[in-house]
Amino acid sequence: MPRVAGVCYIKVDGDQLEVKGSVEVPLSDIKRETVMGLTGAAGYKETAEAAYVKLTAVFVPGFPLDTLKNGTNMTVTAELANGKIYTLAGAYLTDAPAIKADEGEVELNFGGMRGEFQ
Repeated sequence: MPRVAGVCYIKVDGDQLEVKGSVEVPLSDIKRETVMGLTGAAGYKETAEAAYVKLTAVFVPGFPLDTLKNGTNMTVTAELANGKIYTLAGAYLTDAPAIKADEGEVELNFGGMRGEFQ
């Protein structure tokens, strides 16, 4: 049976992060919603969705703190356990992450200009 979940690798501008928690990437960059008429579903509309990568990383020695704090055009690569690779181009942190010292971890939420699977 093929591996479909488990180990995942994340790189930010070439620096590999130590992943602790789950990694989340969008399946699609389009959101579809049903448009209702008086007699029921009349069709659907499409709207663009933001590209992103979310993860929990371990705050290890060598953590690329300056790159993450100052980066506004980073490349984030998520290599999933099933072999699929999601690349987020023009990436930046979408919030001000806080380091949880008692757990040695940090939640990272990246937004970007373009995300795609390879």
